[in-house]
Amino acid sequence: MANIKSAKKSAIQSEKRRVINLARRSSIKTAVKSLLNAIDAKAEVAVVQNLFREAEAKIARSKSKIMHANTASRKVSRLAQRVSIYAKAQIS
Repeated sequence: MANIKSAKKSAIQSEKRRVINLARRSSIKTAVKSLLNAIDAKAEVAVVQNLFREAEAKIARSKSKIMHANTASRKVSRLAQRVSIYAKAQIS
């Protein structure tokens, strides 16, 4: 443990951020997994698009602290591509 007061405070803040970021990362993974499971289960297009919007919003919010902006953009792009292919397959 740190001896200096500012270092102690920094350690406490760092631990708080770590726990929060862990929860947010887990939330993103859960949203993505539920979207992919809905696609695999051949759910309605509206349901899949709703799940995509939720996942996209969570990923977009994570850009600043949790993941790099390019990583977030890549994940959203790949999910959008899968949703688009799924929607086209369901229509035809």
